[in-house]
Amino acid sequence: MAKLGVNVDHVATIRQARGIDEPDPVYAAMIAEEAGASCITIHLREDRRHIQDRDLYILKKIVKTKLNLEMGLFEDVIKVAMDVLPHNITIVPERRQELTTEGGLDVVKYFDDVKKYVEEFKSKGITVSLFIDPDDDQIKASKETGAQFVELHTGKYADAKTEEEEKAELDRLIKASETVLNVGLGLNAGHGLNYRNVVPVARINGMNELNIGHSIVAKAVFVGFKEAVKEMVYLVRGY
Repeated sequence: MAKLGVNVDHVATIRQARGIDEPDPVYAAMIAEEAGASCITIHLREDRRHIQDRDLYILKKIVKTKLNLEMGLFEDVIKVAMDVLPHNITIVPERRQELTTEGGLDVVKYFDDVKKYVEEFKSKGITVSLFIDPDDDQIKASKETGAQFVELHTGKYADAKTEEEEKAELDRLIKASETVLNVGLGLNAGHGLNYRNVVPVARINGMNELNIGHSIVAKAVFVGFKEAVKEMVYLVRGY
């Protein structure tokens, strides 16, 4: 049975659009936990476009489930992460020009740097996950860095335009998931998942956790944040 990690970045996006104090992603995290989320995820970007340092520090104090920090390997972000010590760090690729994360981390290409920081984070008791494309070479390299989990990038599946394309991308995720489990890594997934496409991914054998944000915040506009999280928890857990 998969678990749901709720990403509250886009609650912060709405706040930052006006440069005021609301809506507060910290409050959203509290509601998400009450509604059944098993994890709170935030991405502290180099440009601080949505989540702010303040959010991370407060969330570490109040989150009762697990705090998962998505981050690129930027010096100032690493410094904050090592001060806060979140429960989990997911290393992701990041470019200032992108609207959202566009693909998986190239662990093969940046192996030495990734391994260095995986070891550094783990030395502080932080669980480390790598956000990667569903590719066997990336999975095997991730294992060699010492990371405990990978999060498979589901963007191509979510963006599929036809049933045939969607099935092909789902098959690719299933095959990659088998490799993840065979090499002894924990299996997470996320990016672009919504209320229409999440169930097949949640039912992949060995799936531990799905991280979902934008579709929940979008749904919350119409039904409220607690109800939006509850509906997604139901789909991900299967009851």
